[in-house]
Amino acid sequence: MRDVFAKLITGILLMVVSIAGMNACQRETPKQKREFVRVVGDHLMIGNKTYRYIGANFWQGAWLGAGIIPGGKERLKRELDQMEKDGIVNLRIMASSEKSSIDRSVTPCFQDAPGVYNDTLFSGLDYLLSEMGKRDMHAIMVMNDFWTWSGGMSQYVNWSTGKPIPDPVKTGDWNGFMAYSAGFYRDSLANSMYRRYLRHVIDRTNSITGMPYKDDPTIMAWELANEPRPNPNSIKDTTLLAYFYNWVKNTADFIHSLAPNQLVTTGSEGTAGTLLKRGIFVREQQPASVDYITIHIWPKNWSWYKADSASTMFKPTVHKTFNYLDEHIAIAQKMNKPLVLEEFGLPRDNENYDPSSPTTYRDKYYGLVFDTLATKAANGSPLVGANFWAWGGEGRAHTPDYMWKAGTDFTGDPPQEPQGLNSVFNTDTTTLDTIRKEAKRLE
Repeated sequence: MRDVFAKLITGILLMVVSIAGMNACQRETPKQKREFVRVVGDHLMIGNKTYRYIGANFWQGAWLGAGIIPGGKERLKRELDQMEKDGIVNLRIMASSEKSSIDRSVTPCFQDAPGVYNDTLFSGLDYLLSEMGKRDMHAIMVMNDFWTWSGGMSQYVNWSTGKPIPDPVKTGDWNGFMAYSAGFYRDSLANSMYRRYLRHVIDRTNSITGMPYKDDPTIMAWELANEPRPNPNSIKDTTLLAYFYNWVKNTADFIHSLAPNQLVTTGSEGTAGTLLKRGIFVREQQPASVDYITIHIWPKNWSWYKADSASTMFKPTVHKTFNYLDEHIAIAQKMNKPLVLEEFGLPRDNENYDPSSPTTYRDKYYGLVFDTLATKAANGSPLVGANFWAWGGEGRAHTPDYMWKAGTDFTGDPPQEPQGLNSVFNTDTTTLDTIRKEAKRLE
């Protein structure tokens, strides 16, 4: 009888351990039962549920996942846990970067030279996506950049032509740089390098999960580039616009041919990124292979707002923000496509970079933007998501001028900007309270 009882107890214990193991396994690989985000009319759907979200820009996720800074992997898990707790469920990440000679460009990079890839950084991307999958988060994969800080289009042009990249920070000639970067659209060699990189990433199999990227529902969308703009000379020379339009359509078609179950979007800022021409923006978003529309809103960069004049400029800034949103919501409704506000931000009070400084106006601004998202969502608006710029988490500046240098912490601010300009840190309790409250409301 004692032997029977012992066997019974052993059996029960084994069953408990087995169930616990199954639960742990399910936590490790929830993607087996996950569904892809898809577009239905002007909404995003997962299964039979509408998908609306509050998200963040977290460009540095792969760098943390690669352990490039000490303790990066553990920091990444803590930050993903915190974001999950606060209702931040969608992350826009850099899945590309090209080694550049431009000052303050990020390093290390995914691509050191055409076709020469950094396996360490790709392993970091694997790790990031696997950890996001465990938390039922979704990723926007940014695959190129119009600007200098991550290499991007200007670096592809440099690799193709050998012509030096005009550094706009040194020259002050931003139009000259934009014309150089936009030369990418008509450079067939530069685009063949870019397409080789696209194929390399999309066809990659995650070294941790064993799942090809193109089959992973964690990846919601592939983004053509961060803020692709037409050549600034396009108004005078409309053939330049044709190159831009063709590049958008052909690249979106190409990505869809490789990853038919995932979405594609452009990464556009809206009319602010299309020479202030509504018609150019609409044409850019027109291809059927562009699944949803993106816009960005940058009050400081667009001279709507100055932190040292917040008391007088905040109200007009909010008014301009809502006008810009409404303009693009109307475009999305007419095109019957979802709309995502995938970048917006505001400096801390008095544009202070110190994480201990207050965020009074930022909190108000975030609250109003997310309130608008929830209100419009309740009314069936095509505005389906908003990703603030940017999650800084535990990252901190380590230089007196708050500028990044290789080997130091990554924050949400790119290397050419002060670290703390737009970052939301893990200690920004009032901002995080605002985000958490609005995320619950959106749910």
